[in-house]
Amino acid sequence: MSEGLTYFKEVYDVVPGWVQKMHDYSPNALDHYTNLRSNIMEEGALTKKEKDILLVGMNAARLYERSMVYHTKGAMDGGATLPELVEYLIVPYLYNGTEALKTGIKSLEYALSLKGIPFPEVSGNQETAEEILLYMMELLGDEETAFVSNVLSLVRSGDENSLKDYILSDSVVSTKLKHILMTGIFITELKGKQVEEWMEAARENGASEEQLADVGFICLLTAGIPAWFEASDSLIEKK
Repeated sequence: MSEGLTYFKEVYDVVPGWVQKMHDYSPNALDHYTNLRSNIMEEGALTKKEKDILLVGMNAARLYERSMVYHTKGAMDGGATLPELVEYLIVPYLYNGTEALKTGIKSLEYALSLKGIPFPEVSGNQETAEEILLYMMELLGDEETAFVSNVLSLVRSGDENSLKDYILSDSVVSTKLKHILMTGIFITELKGKQVEEWMEAARENGASEEQLADVGFICLLTAGIPAWFEASDSLIEKK
């Protein structure tokens, strides 16, 4: 088995179809992509677990279930907890509303399946943010649900400003990482003006330039080189 196929089998337990086809059509391209991915996803200013779980949140926000699920496995293998995962899946609500939550449910369900925890097969029956948040609490079972419960109360209140402030506040996930996630969401969506605003907010909440650069690199993996263009525009140039 080639180096690239071996690498992805170790990451996902199986060789994904898209990897096999890249190998079949251009083994050299797969080797280069494998090297790029392995370098970007290694421990850096952000940990490997943080990189995977940030990519879960970014892809939930842009409603891209396939990549979200792949990185859910990486996050869980890296030691992510279910309450932690849920917070990363709720932050995208600030970008894409109920649709982001609906996409995120697939990540939580997959995480439960990886842990061998049964859950009711009613996914897709929830249409409102309230219904989805209640379902998230049900899926969490005996895990901590206070964050989701408080978000649900604020959704019901209609107080959008308080809701945003609470979602971005310190809880299981730090406010710094939540701002880094929002930065990544706008990078993947190629929205440069908002990238600049969120990157500055992330800095104000403790994010280092190296962490922000790491976000740009992982965005490149999921949204291509244009994502790096958008990230690099707002990074501080090294002297």
